[in-house]
Amino acid sequence: MFELRLSSFATVGMFSAVSNLGAGGLSNITLSDTSQGVLYGLFAVTGLISGGINNLLGPRLTLFLGTLGYAIYVGSLWCYQVRGTGWFVIFAGALEGISAALLWSAQGSIMMSYPLEKDKGKAFAIFWAIFQFGSFLGSIIALAINIESGKLTAVSNATYIAFLVIIFIGIASAFLVLPPNKVIRSDGTIVKLEAVSKPHEEVVGMIRLFKDWRMIALVPMFFASNYFYAYQSAVNTARFDGPTRALNATLEGAGAIIGALLIGYRCLDLKVLHRRTRGFLGLAVVTTIVVIVWSVGLSWQVTFTRADLTDLNFINYHDADYRGKGALYFFYFFSDACYQALAYWIMSALTNDPFTLARYAGLYKALQSAGEAGSFGMDAVKTPFLNEHLASWILMLVSFPLAWLVLRTVKETNYGDEEVVYVDDVKRQRAEEGATVPVASAAAVHHAELRDSIEKESVYRGDAEASHDA
Repeated sequence: MFELRLSSFATVGMFSAVSNLGAGGLSNITLSDTSQGVLYGLFAVTGLISGGINNLLGPRLTLFLGTLGYAIYVGSLWCYQVRGTGWFVIFAGALEGISAALLWSAQGSIMMSYPLEKDKGKAFAIFWAIFQFGSFLGSIIALAINIESGKLTAVSNATYIAFLVIIFIGIASAFLVLPPNKVIRSDGTIVKLEAVSKPHEEVVGMIRLFKDWRMIALVPMFFASNYFYAYQSAVNTARFDGPTRALNATLEGAGAIIGALLIGYRCLDLKVLHRRTRGFLGLAVVTTIVVIVWSVGLSWQVTFTRADLTDLNFINYHDADYRGKGALYFFYFFSDACYQALAYWIMSALTNDPFTLARYAGLYKALQSAGEAGSFGMDAVKTPFLNEHLASWILMLVSFPLAWLVLRTVKETNYGDEEVVYVDDVKRQRAEEGATVPVASAAAVHHAELRDSIEKESVYRGDAEASHDA
């Protein structure tokens, strides 16, 4: 999955890095709100069918199409800064909303189906840490600029060019991703014999998806998973000056990276526990972290309202009033990473089928984007911060008992219920079939080509960490 991580870091990660620099349209609040509203609206709609699109086109082409929108959006920010083309930012937001749904469906399918069952927590941990490192990098640059000048000025042309070069590397790396029928896990099993699905199979699959009570039970978790971003961002902007906002963003990135690695390696993939027990442990850990962190946040939130805030009472990181606030933002995103990890782990524990998991990922991102769009709309009409805090927190608390019900259905393994094919068996079967027909026949040639393809292209043997554990 190195190719997926590289592609995501170089596209989504670099987009987050540019955003943290205050780039282009993001400095114009009205334009930013319009663009983001269009982006997340189309993201939510496209997400409902993006899993099916991934299954029909394959992860390689889907990931490629999904990365294109990020290059266009960053280019639109640059164009706006130079030419003032606000319409292009909105148009690019629409394209990114569509492409992002494709990217995250392909990402979810690969990340949840390609690893072994025992390594799915670690797979998320590594992906999330690398993806968040892009945002962390942008935050450090923004922090350095703020400390030196006291504010962020326009992003230079050279900076835009550098980020776009990295993004185009990420786009190109999408072509290195192997389809599921060319991927061999470290235990010798093939992820899926078929490279792509068929239209009628996707129609049936989508109907089953919306009839699955487990997916319905996970709707609050999916909806809540990004809902709190609007509140956290709004408070960060309203309460802190520029350098301190940049410091908080850096702490957020660090919290997300550390949280993902700890929950993935030290909880969800603990070998000494049965799989369902690991899920219950993860749920208990995440619930505890969310309750503690958001209780601390509430104790601070009740001390101020929107009406109390002016440019004259911004908090600086040198002020005594800043004590504990940086830690709060660190743990806000620490808990966010744990929450996201649990959601992905639950989905991946229900099946190993990449086509089904692509549909799960599409639904997850659709509801997540709908929640995020709703929360930003809530903030746009100046909803009291306390109401936004409670809405974000209550949604997460409601999701936990429903997630517990779904975890009760998790089995020790899905290998016994789903088709498991070993590459050696495929080679042997194809060799036997080839021996029953003339060597020069078309069938024999076809089998030989398939066998060569398996031997030459199926070089994926799991992640380095999975191979080490095996």
